[in-house]
Amino acid sequence: MSEERTIRISKALRELNISLDRARDFLKEKGIVIESNPNAKVSDSEYILLLNEFAGDRGNKEASIEISREKNKEKEALRLEREKELEEKKRQDDERQKQQEVIKAKAVVTGPKQVGTIDLDPKKPAAPAPAPAPVETPPAAPPVAEPVAPVAEPVAPVAAPAPVAAAPEEAKPAEGGDTIQTKYVQLSGTTFTGQKIDLSQFDRAKKKKEEPAGGDAGAKGKRKRIPSKPGGGFGPGQGAAGANARGGNNRPGQAKGNRPAVASKVEPTEEEVKNQIRETLEKLQGKGGKSKAAKYRRDKRESHRQKSEDEMRSIEEGSKTLKVTEFVTVGEVATMMDVPITKVIGACMSLGIMVTMNQRLDAETLTIVADEFGFDVEFITTDIEENIQVEEDRPEDLVNRAPIVTVMGHVDHGKTSLLDYIRKENVIAGESGGITQHIGAYGVTLDNGQKIAFLDTPGHEAFTAMRARGAQVTDIAIIVIAADDDIMPQTKEAISHAQAAGVPIIFAINKVDKPTANPEKIKERLAGMNLLVEDWGGKIQSHDISAKTGLGVKDLLEKVLLEAEILDLKANPNRVASGTVVEAFLDKGKGYVATILVQNGTLRVGDYMLAGKNHGKIRAMHDERGHVVKEAGPATPVSVLGLDGAPTAGDKFTVFEDEREAKQIAAKRTQLQREQSVRTQRHITLAEIGRRIALGQFKELNIILKGDVDGSVEALSDSFSKLSTDEIQINIIHKGVGAITESDVMLASASDAIIIGFNVRPAGNAKQLADKEEIDIRHYSIIYDAIDDLKDAMEGMLSPVMKEEVTGTAEIREIFKISKVGSIAGCMVTDGKIFRNSKIRIIREGVVVYTGELSTLKRFKDDVKEVSKGYDCGMQVKNYNNIEQYDIIEAFQEVAVKKKL
Repeated sequence: MSEERTIRISKALRELNISLDRARDFLKEKGIVIESNPNAKVSDSEYILLLNEFAGDRGNKEASIEISREKNKEKEALRLEREKELEEKKRQDDERQKQQEVIKAKAVVTGPKQVGTIDLDPKKPAAPAPAPAPVETPPAAPPVAEPVAPVAEPVAPVAAPAPVAAAPEEAKPAEGGDTIQTKYVQLSGTTFTGQKIDLSQFDRAKKKKEEPAGGDAGAKGKRKRIPSKPGGGFGPGQGAAGANARGGNNRPGQAKGNRPAVASKVEPTEEEVKNQIRETLEKLQGKGGKSKAAKYRRDKRESHRQKSEDEMRSIEEGSKTLKVTEFVTVGEVATMMDVPITKVIGACMSLGIMVTMNQRLDAETLTIVADEFGFDVEFITTDIEENIQVEEDRPEDLVNRAPIVTVMGHVDHGKTSLLDYIRKENVIAGESGGITQHIGAYGVTLDNGQKIAFLDTPGHEAFTAMRARGAQVTDIAIIVIAADDDIMPQTKEAISHAQAAGVPIIFAINKVDKPTANPEKIKERLAGMNLLVEDWGGKIQSHDISAKTGLGVKDLLEKVLLEAEILDLKANPNRVASGTVVEAFLDKGKGYVATILVQNGTLRVGDYMLAGKNHGKIRAMHDERGHVVKEAGPATPVSVLGLDGAPTAGDKFTVFEDEREAKQIAAKRTQLQREQSVRTQRHITLAEIGRRIALGQFKELNIILKGDVDGSVEALSDSFSKLSTDEIQINIIHKGVGAITESDVMLASASDAIIIGFNVRPAGNAKQLADKEEIDIRHYSIIYDAIDDLKDAMEGMLSPVMKEEVTGTAEIREIFKISKVGSIAGCMVTDGKIFRNSKIRIIREGVVVYTGELSTLKRFKDDVKEVSKGYDCGMQVKNYNNIEQYDIIEAFQEVAVKKKL
C-alpha cells in the first residue's frame, strides 16, 4: 500500500518558493503523479524529494527576505538622520530669529545747530543775482521730539540749517554822498544734505476714525485736507499745531502730535493659525455662533452617521460569513454564496467528493468548499449540540457488536436479491417495478449465531443522497456488480461514497451463473480504477456469487465477518441509546414511523427520543418483519412510533431523561431551520426579470410534491430540479411526507401548481376539493414514470419552433404581360407540388431576389389549389412584376415543430 499523503502541496510550494506546475513536472519525472490542485497532498518522501531538488530556490527566498530586511534597516537609518537634520535646522532658525528681534529705544532730535556764517562782504565783484521773493516767516514753534524707534543702521544726523535769502534792509544815505551798499541779513534755515531717513517701517495701522487733535480742524467735526503751497511750507495762519492736527505726511522736518508709540506686529504662532482656520471653516459651514441646542443636534447627527457607517462595515464583513447548520445542502450553499451550483459541485469533485445539488455536506467539507470561494463558515448549531452531554465509555464497559453492512451498486445488479437469499424472503415482490426505492434496514442472524445488520440502498441515480447516508452509518460496504454488465456510473458513485466515508469495501460480482457472465472483465475494469482485488494481487476482497442460486453467498458472509473481526467493533449497551435515522414516513393508522439504527446504548419502549427537530416518547418498536420489540441494542435496526413528525433521513437521535430539555433543543432547531430556509430562499432579481423578458416565452411550472418516505421525496425533488431549462423553471413550492391534504390543494390553487403524489393518495375531502378547484393530481409509484411524465408536460409548455418546409419548385418558361393585370409567368413544375396558399421565393442565378405570396395559380383558364410535378401552369406573384425568363420559383410552407427538452 502506498505511503499516506499528509502534507498539502500548497504548504511545500510556499516554503520552496516554486510554482505548482514546476513541482508537478519534477514529480512526474520521478514517476509520481499528483493532482493539479493546491489542496492536493504529498507524502513525506515526496516532500523530501522536493526539498532536495529545490533547496536553492528556498535559499534564494531566504536571501531575498534578508535583503529586504537590510533595506528596511537602511531606510529607517536614513529617516532618523533626516529627522535630526530637520531638528538642527529648526534650532538654528530659532536662534537667528532671536538675534533679529527689534530693540525698542528712544531718540531725541535736537534743533538746528549753527555751523558757520557766509561772508557776504563784496570784496570781489559778483554778478547780480535775482532776489528771491520775500517770505513771511511764521513764528517758530519749539521743536518737540517724538519718540521714534531707531532702525538697525545708524540714523543720519539732521542737516545744519542753511542761510535763507531774506528781504534787504532799507538803504540809508552815507555821508559824503557816496553810494550806500545793500547789507543783507543772514537768516538761518535747513540745508538739504541728500540723505533720507526711511520711516515707512515705523508706519502705524490707520484707524477708521480719529478724533481731531486741535487747531482749526479740531473745531470742525470733519477733517479737511488743505493742500500745501509749492514752496513746501504751510499756508498763512497755519502753524505746526495745525500740521499735527491733520496728521501730517511724515515729511522731513515735520513734527508729529503727542501720540503714544505703537509696538511692532508680532507674527502669530502655528497653533493660533490652526485655531483661526478652524473658526473660519465653522463660520463657512454655518456652525459658528449657534446655540447649545444646535451643537447638540450636530453632535447627535455625527453619532448617528458614525453608527450607520459601523453597521454598514459590519454588514460588509458579515456578508463573507455563512451562518449555516452543519448539514446544509449543496444548492443552499450555492444560493448563500451567490455562485452557480455547477461551480460548487465542481469544487466538491476536485476534493474527490461526488455530490448532487440536494445532497447535504458535513462540516469539514462545507468549510473547505466555502474557503475555495473566499467565504468563512459559522455553524449556528454548535451551542445546541454542546448542550447534549456525551458520556465517554470506559473500556471495560465495551462489548463486541454486530457489523453494519451496506449493500450498494447499480440498479438491477442484484442487491435486493442477495439480501433476499440471506434473509430467505422475497422483498422484491413488495417493491414497485422490481426496484428498491427506500433504504431497507434488516437484522440477520446467521447459522452460527452471528448477527449482521444490513442496509439496502436504492440503485437509481436519483437516490444519490440516500446512498451517501448509507455509507455514512456503515462499517463495511458490499458493492454488487453484475458479471454480465459493465461498471456503471452509479457503481462508480457508490464506490466514491464508500471511499469518502473511509469504510472497507467488498466486491460481490453477481450473476456468475449466466452464460454471458465474465467476472474477469469486471476485475480488469476495477484494476483500471486503481482498485485491485485479492485475486489480482491487491488488498480489496471480492467474491463471485449468484444471488439467485446462492452460489458463493456463504463465503461472501465469511469475508464480511473477517473484515468485522479486523475492525474490532465494540459498543456499550448499558447506557442511553444514540444512533441515526435511516428513513421516516407517515402511516395512515400508526402515524409517523421512523426507521432507526441504534449505534450505541440500548433503546427501550417509553424512552423520550429527540431526532433532529422532532421529539416524542417511544410508544412501540418493531423489527423489519413487524414483530414487537421491547428493547434494541447496538447495531439493531428498528421502527419506532411516537414522534411528532417525520425526521430527515440521516439525522442523529439521542435519548433524554429530561423531557423538557429535549423539547427546548427541538424548538431551537426548528427556529434555526426556519431561519436557514429564509436565508437560502432565492428572490427574483432585476437581472432575472431582464433575462425572462429577453427570452420572451419564459414559463414556470410549480409543483407540490408529497411522498410516503422522506428519502423518496428528496430524490424526486432533486430529479425534478435538474429538469429546469432556460425557458421553463421548475419550482418545488412545497414538499413533505404524508397523504395529500386539503391545505395542499388550496396551496396549489393559490399558486397555480400541480400536485404529484408518490405512493400516497388524497386524504379526506382533498379529492373533491381538487375537482372543484380543477387542480391536477398525479399519482406515481415508480420514479421513472414521474420523471418522464414531467418531461412531457414541460415539452407541451414549450412554444413550438416554426420550420420552413419546401413543397415544390417551378421554372418560368415564358412571360406574358397583360395591361392592367401585370406580368404572368408561364411555368413548369419541376419538383414537388405548388400550392395556391404557399409562400414563394424567386431565385435568379442562385440568388433570392424576392420573397412573397402568389396572387393567382391557374391551369389553362381555371383557378386550381395545387399543381403537381410535370404540369405547366400560370402564376402571378403578388405585388411583384420584375420576373424574368428561366427564374426559379420555390414554394414553401412554415410548419410548427414541437420542441424537445
